[in-house]
Amino acid sequence: MTNQPVIFTQALSKRYGQSAVVRELNLSIERNQITAFLGRNGAGKSTTIKMLLGMTRPSAGSGTVLGKQITNSQESRELRHRVAYVPEDKPLYSYMTVEQTIRFASSFYADWRPEVARKLLRDCELPLQRKVKMLSKGMRTKLALLLAFARRPDLLILDEPSEGLDPVGTEYLLELLVAQNAEGVSVFFSSHQIAEVERVADRVCILDKGCLLMDASLDQLRQFYRRIDLLFAAPPREREFQIPGVKRIDSSGLQMRILASGNAEAVVEKAHELKALSVEVVPVGLRDIFLHTVREN
Repeated sequence: MTNQPVIFTQALSKRYGQSAVVRELNLSIERNQITAFLGRNGAGKSTTIKMLLGMTRPSAGSGTVLGKQITNSQESRELRHRVAYVPEDKPLYSYMTVEQTIRFASSFYADWRPEVARKLLRDCELPLQRKVKMLSKGMRTKLALLLAFARRPDLLILDEPSEGLDPVGTEYLLELLVAQNAEGVSVFFSSHQIAEVERVADRVCILDKGCLLMDASLDQLRQFYRRIDLLFAAPPREREFQIPGVKRIDSSGLQMRILASGNAEAVVEKAHELKALSVEVVPVGLRDIFLHTVREN
């Protein structure tokens, strides 16, 4: 079914002994979008991805990727033929040259596109005859990305894809993500680099301590989140602004700063009722939303 989520999980969980790494995760990732899996280091992003790809077995819960059950070994193998995956540590055979690596990897994939591989090779300026163990961290990352982008998968899953890239390499990566998505490839990538996410993502899922704290479109966040800065003649009372949609209130002397996920108009109206000397409403970036979300957790 074309309207079926590309990734779907129900109460997906992973424990190691007494430690819960992923806690009852409910994801529904739409097709033909770029979805960012945003979180701090150690939030559980990589573990989630490994469960989705059958590399780690869930402790509880269930999930599907491209309609295939992740806990069914046969279906898990089938879905991996349709997914291009780049792990966080970018594992490659160190004794191979760049050319040998590309030739070796291409033999496994029916959807390999030689002309795309050649273009990526030129753009990334990878030295064909150099062994992987002699490549810089950035070059190894570029090679790992080439092996994924030269395919034509239904789903692209990337775990911290910009790790080791310089600003030029990161910019090229973001362009590739948008280009792949324009060709109909669904993209799901984990990151803790908020600026990169804000550049390309259609949707953002925020994970912290194994829990899904937010799942929203970036357009929705931009439309509804606001910061309201207020100035009063006398110290204001925070309880006056306990209004639905208000996420955080910070007071300092005569000044007050409010973060709202919606209902900013009601906050402004209340400020005018209380004779605020100045009222300033400004949009909120993803960085502030993310910091507030994980700090509250």
